[in-house]
Amino acid sequence: MKKKVLTLALLGCFAAGSATANVAINGFASIKGGMTTGSDEQLYGYDNDFNLKNESLFALQLKADLGDKLSVTGQLMGRGSKDFDVGFEWAFITYELADNMRINAGRLRTPFYKYSDFKDVGYAYDWLRVPQGVYGFGFDNIEGISFYRTAELGSVESTLQLVAGAYDGKATISGVEVDAEIKNIVGITWEVTQGNISGRLAYLTGKSTVDAAAASIAENFTIGNLFTTLNSLGLTDLVASIDIQQEKGTFLGFGLTYDNGDWIAVSEITRVKVDNSFIAEQNNYYVSVGKRFNSITPYISYEVEDNESRDEIFQPYQATLPAQLLIPVQGLVRSQARSAKT
Repeated sequence: MKKKVLTLALLGCFAAGSATANVAINGFASIKGGMTTGSDEQLYGYDNDFNLKNESLFALQLKADLGDKLSVTGQLMGRGSKDFDVGFEWAFITYELADNMRINAGRLRTPFYKYSDFKDVGYAYDWLRVPQGVYGFGFDNIEGISFYRTAELGSVESTLQLVAGAYDGKATISGVEVDAEIKNIVGITWEVTQGNISGRLAYLTGKSTVDAAAASIAENFTIGNLFTTLNSLGLTDLVASIDIQQEKGTFLGFGLTYDNGDWIAVSEITRVKVDNSFIAEQNNYYVSVGKRFNSITPYISYEVEDNESRDEIFQPYQATLPAQLLIPVQGLVRSQARSAKT
């Protein structure tokens, strides 16, 4: 229902201003294919069968100037991973407070990363695709409001963004898509540039709730079954340390870029944590260096994913919890661990 209301509201804005609005229409598409080299391996949505659908997409962006410093932007996108079902990726109204300040309100891209705003636009960066180990976090959009301000601080160019909103959608737990909600999201990003060097800092926090009861942790045994059994035995504290109900989540990111037009070096480091939950603490980063030759840019990237499982959740119960319950608790907690180098 929320998506339908948002769609109707945006179309209403276009219709209301159609008599006088200056409408710009742009589009882009990416066709990407890939496969793994091992018969039993899966990675980033690929397996050992060549796939042209997983990361391919097409999009149409519309922007209308409504006058009085108001404009409206909508981006329709169809992703191969979702059978190219078209929906509004973005839909927001912009009000220009001044030449260097503006407010956006509606469905916005969550500003986790340096390339968040155009991570789907392949020609907006030098890679084939953004580094998956860092950019693969949970969700891309929120419904809310953001404030931008650009300024020159001596020889330094500054871009400050404040954001507030909420997310209500899907997340993936143990390969199962579940309902997720993040309320009271607030965040700040600050990017500064001097000459060929720029740095970026991002911090966001919110209250996370995830309904993972349907996710399986063993044959015919779900997370919901586990919680019911533990609660029946009076182990409510253990359940509270595993489930995700209004838990504080934080995202911290730092990026550094050198770009002189010929050479480009980019690095981002991120840390994600959800308190009092079985979600592993995620500490990921990448380093990438490329050399531009006109329209061709060979590059090399190195990515590290270090998601540490929270074994401290079940360690106090190892001597007292029956094996038929300890094993699924351990399995659930350790299923979130990941250590990978790409």
